[in-house]
Amino acid sequence: MDKITIKNLEIFANHGVFPAENELGQKFVISAVLYTETRKAGKSDDLTCSIHYGEVSHFIKKFVEGHTYKLLETVVEQLAEALLLEWKNLQAVELEIQKPWAPIGLPLETVSVAIRREWHTAYIALGSNMGDKLAYLNLAVLRLAEHPLCRVTKVSDYLLTEPYGGVEQDDFLNGALELQTLLPPEELLDLLHEIEQEAHRERLVHWGPRTLDLDILLYDDEIIDTPDLHIPHIELHKRDFVLIPLAQIAPYRRHPLLGRTMLELKESLQEL
Repeated sequence: MDKITIKNLEIFANHGVFPAENELGQKFVISAVLYTETRKAGKSDDLTCSIHYGEVSHFIKKFVEGHTYKLLETVVEQLAEALLLEWKNLQAVELEIQKPWAPIGLPLETVSVAIRREWHTAYIALGSNMGDKLAYLNLAVLRLAEHPLCRVTKVSDYLLTEPYGGVEQDDFLNGALELQTLLPPEELLDLLHEIEQEAHRERLVHWGPRTLDLDILLYDDEIIDTPDLHIPHIELHKRDFVLIPLAQIAPYRRHPLLGRTMLELKESLQEL
């Protein structure tokens, strides 16, 4: 990924734990690395194909001057999020905010906080076998599309499937969607649970009926194994009702552990 660098932009603003810092203000020094594709701009000599670093610099100045936070961590987190939402062709940003006049009562050159934030690609499984199944799946798509830190980029067709897991219940309506998100995996999982709660999801019986079931199937190429979260989903390669819609919207996406595409996994499962 190409990058555009803004280094040591000086801004006078009001951030700090102590009241005097918020009232009197002080100097902050900000550096940003913007990750984007620059080839089209480089070949066309057209600024609109790139990111205008002058506009970004003024945006940073206006944002940092226009807000007051206690922590540098908050300043840099909120600024990174604002930049990624403002420029659609900005894929990732590295930010460092230095505080040269930090009031700690000791001589020092500067203190700083540096982070990297970026858009991630996640694939979500959708399922319902209670009530108005179609309405529940559409609710999930809508809530994710409405979230300020998410962009729904693809939605599969829905398919009617037999229940999985041996519990007698109604047939499921299943699907999958592709999502661009700024949320880390754990926060994305929390959001999915909130949407399930809105649909009055109850976790009473394992593999049992549910109004809405939302699962993270893939998140970039990350491999996560915690008590609350498994990515890639541990049952992904075994479920045709997951692989059929996933292969429709991401046929050549590879399973980060198995190394096979979603299309290959679907076809091999159907051959059994």
